[in-house]
Amino acid sequence: MDTSPSSRMLTLLSLLQARSFWPGGDLAERLGVTSRTLRRDIDRLRELGYRVESSRGPAGGYGLEAGSGLPPLVLTEDEAVAVAIGLHTAGSSGLLGGEDLGVGALAKLEQVLPSHLRRRVAALHTHMKSSGWVPLDQVDGVEPEMLGRLALVCRDGERLRFRYRSKGDDATDRHVDPHSLVNLDRRWYLVAWDLQRVDWRTFRVDRISDLRTTAVRIPPRELPAEDAAAFVRVSISSVPTKYAADVVLAMPIAEMQAAFGPWARGATAEGAHETRWPIGGDSLQDLVYSLFYLPAGVAYRIEADPEVLDFLAAAARGFTAAVSASSSADSGSPT
Repeated sequence: MDTSPSSRMLTLLSLLQARSFWPGGDLAERLGVTSRTLRRDIDRLRELGYRVESSRGPAGGYGLEAGSGLPPLVLTEDEAVAVAIGLHTAGSSGLLGGEDLGVGALAKLEQVLPSHLRRRVAALHTHMKSSGWVPLDQVDGVEPEMLGRLALVCRDGERLRFRYRSKGDDATDRHVDPHSLVNLDRRWYLVAWDLQRVDWRTFRVDRISDLRTTAVRIPPRELPAEDAAAFVRVSISSVPTKYAADVVLAMPIAEMQAAFGPWARGATAEGAHETRWPIGGDSLQDLVYSLFYLPAGVAYRIEADPEVLDFLAAAARGFTAAVSASSSADSGSPT
C-alpha cells in the first residue's frame, strides 16, 4: 500500500465518501496512521474545500458534511465501471427521469475515464439489455432524492418514519428499521422491520411520502429469507389477487416448509400428512406457473372455483396433447 501523504489523502477521501460517519479509531486503523496524523489529514481536506464534520469523545469520529455542492468523487476502476452499469440501466429501473439523468451522467463519466475503461463501458452499453414484467407505462416512477435517502438509512442502519399509501389508497404512519432496497420488475421496494406490526414488511417506494429520519441507530436484523429480493417476491405473491386456489399436497407441513423455504408462507397443516398451500395471481396463467414449483413425485389436489378448475384442466389437456404429439413425431419412421 502506498503510504505517501498524497495517496493517503485520496484513500481518506474515498473512505469518507463511502460512509456517512467513521469512528476516529476505525478510520486511523484503516489508514495505518496515528490519531494525530489523521487529524492533520482531515485539516488538509478542509483546506481543499471539503467540509468534514468531527465529534469528540469516546464515540467521536468524522464524516463529510452534507452541502449544496458535489465534491469530486474518488473511484477505483471497478467502481467506475459499476457506476456506468447503473447509469445505463437507470432508464428502465422505474426512476423518474431515469433515462435522461442516466445518459447525461454517463456522458460526463465517460469524458474522464481512461481509454481502456472507456472501451469496457462502451462494450457494456452496446450489449447490456434490461427488462421487466411490468411495462414502463404502468410503473409509477420514484424520485431519485427519495431513493438516495432510503439507500443511506439502509446502509447506515438508521430508524425511519414515513407516511405509506396502501394499494387500496389508505394512508398510515409507519415506524420501521430499514434493511434494504430491491428493484424488481421495474418497481422499487423497501424491505424493513415494522415496529408497530412486529414483523417484516415490504413497502413500494412510490407509495412512501413524508420521509423522516430519526438519528436512532439500529443493530442488524436477520432477514427470514435467502436474500431481500427473494423476500420481496414472496411478499408480492401473498398480496390478494384476482384469482386464487388451494393446493393440498401429500406432504407433512414441516417437510413442505423445508422444501419450499420462504415460498411456504401461508401454508397450513391439513392433518398430519397433508399441507394446504394457497396460490394466486392476477391472471389464470399465474396459477399454472405456481404449480411448476411443486416437487416432482408429490401427489396433490387443487381446490378452487369452477372457472379456475376449468382453465387448469384445459391447460393440462394442452400439455398432454403437446407431449403426445412430440412423442409421435419422434417415433415415426424416417422417409
